[in-house]
Amino acid sequence: MFAVKRSLKLNNNEATLMAKHAGFRRVVFNFGLSLRTQIYSEGKLSDSKVINEVKKVLTNHVKKQPEFAWMNQLSSRVYQNTLIDLKDAFSRYRAGKAGHPKFASRRHGQSFTVDSSNGKVLLRAGNTIKIPTLGTFRLHEPLECGYVSQTFTLSKEGSRWFVSFCVDAERLPVQQPKSSVGIDVGIKYAALLSNQQVFDAPKPFLASAKTKLATLQSQASRQVKCSNNQRKTYNKISRLHAQIACIRKDFLYKLTTYLAKTFNLIKIED
Repeated sequence: MFAVKRSLKLNNNEATLMAKHAGFRRVVFNFGLSLRTQIYSEGKLSDSKVINEVKKVLTNHVKKQPEFAWMNQLSSRVYQNTLIDLKDAFSRYRAGKAGHPKFASRRHGQSFTVDSSNGKVLLRAGNTIKIPTLGTFRLHEPLECGYVSQTFTLSKEGSRWFVSFCVDAERLPVQQPKSSVGIDVGIKYAALLSNQQVFDAPKPFLASAKTKLATLQSQASRQVKCSNNQRKTYNKISRLHAQIACIRKDFLYKLTTYLAKTFNLIKIED
């Protein structure tokens, strides 16, 4: 199984639709977390029973209130998958794999998940993608071939929205290398191998990006709070943060791919 991720080319109405669904996900997650905590304080119930009780309250009471009528205009698959995420979060917490679930905030990022309730769907090659319950959207980078998937996650990075989905695939046999290497992760170099290979981080770009970032942040602090100019500056800052993150990810992915293909045994300091 591998993941496919593409950037969406959205107009203003489509971007607003994505933001509404992300907000829908936050409201449902926070409401479910609050209600779930109350149910547990009243008595011990299994995860499945708790989720069913939360669904009943959302469907039969909350969504029928006038102030929450907007929920009925959005995809119901969002809140179905959100409650599944909440259940998984508590499962990881009880297993000691993560901390106690916290309330979702917009500052932590905007994302949501939808799926096809009728099973897997076929995604055709081309410059568009049809996402279940949401519609058809244009892509910046086309799909090279057809894919079959069921669950789709939409997320915002900087000012751009991305869609990602998993595809079943067979693992191809590869020639296993026999050499080994030790890695020293340092400050002067990103990584120094025991065979004297040196890998430098993309410092020139990061240095100029940090300078530009400091300039934009200083500019935003001097602008009128909540004004259009400050909002535009914050959008530039978010795009620059996303660009810096992509550069770092690209460097790390290329480095780890090279190491995995070249060496059979890798030792690294803890």
